[in-house]
Amino acid sequence: MEADPQFAEFVAERGDALLRYGYVLAGNPHDAADLAQEALVRLRGSWTKVRRKDNPEGYVRTTMARLHMNAWRRLRREHLSADLPEREHHDLLPDGHEQAVWQALAGLPRKQRAVLVLRYYEQLTDAEIAKLFGVSTGTVRSQASRALAKLRATIPESALGRVL
Repeated sequence: MEADPQFAEFVAERGDALLRYGYVLAGNPHDAADLAQEALVRLRGSWTKVRRKDNPEGYVRTTMARLHMNAWRRLRREHLSADLPEREHHDLLPDGHEQAVWQALAGLPRKQRAVLVLRYYEQLTDAEIAKLFGVSTGTVRSQASRALAKLRATIPESALGRVL
């Protein structure tokens, strides 16, 4: 494959944002990096086609969401630890409930977390999320409802209002 300066420029400009998006989806930096890397590899393979549609970032984000949802099909023998030797960075909420929010999100099932990320972080509609995953809008709404109920039961009301 020939080197394409536009692809390299896209990766340089949007790479960090894609890693952050992967972190919100996956809940840990290792899986986030894997999601971003695999999605960018797939983008590189179809760069000429995607570039013409003027939305390569949408392609990568959709690919990352689908990869995240399909990860349960793979057998995982590796167990990641939440306590890494390096210091992690989390955006702070005003009243210090950030750890409770991250723990509650990490404790959600994969589908529920993905629906909340797409709804509140990506600001997609239920219909767009349903189309992305090939399910009905009712399924999206029920997954979101269950996820929010779990978050409400886990996170103090004052912190939840600032996040969702």
